Amino acid sequence: MYVDSILKGLNIMKEILGFHLNGCPYCANAFRAIDELVAENPAYANIHINWVEDQDAHELFKTHPYEYYPNLWFDLDKQYEAQPGESYAQTKSLIKTVLDKALA
Repeated sequence: MYVDSILKGLNIMKEILGFHLNGCPYCANAFRAIDELVAENPAYANIHINWVEDQDAHELFKTHPYEYYPNLWFDLDKQYEAQPGESYAQTKSLIKTVLDKALA
């Protein structure tokens, strides 16, 4: 918590690590939701999401285990993982929560 307060004072946001799979419809929904959320709140544009395609994630998977795509992390703390059957509205709402935490 102390580090978080220092980072906030320096106006440094948490970086997000995201895993996706090319051709994944849930990932397409996540990308669309992020674009819409940035349009709704330009502050979200300052959040850096480092996207890693699943084929390139072999080493990272050892420390960032997941079953579904996409998923978002702060360091080793998973913040979001899409679930089968998740609607676009659910995806957008859950990703908004992650972006809000990154701004906090």
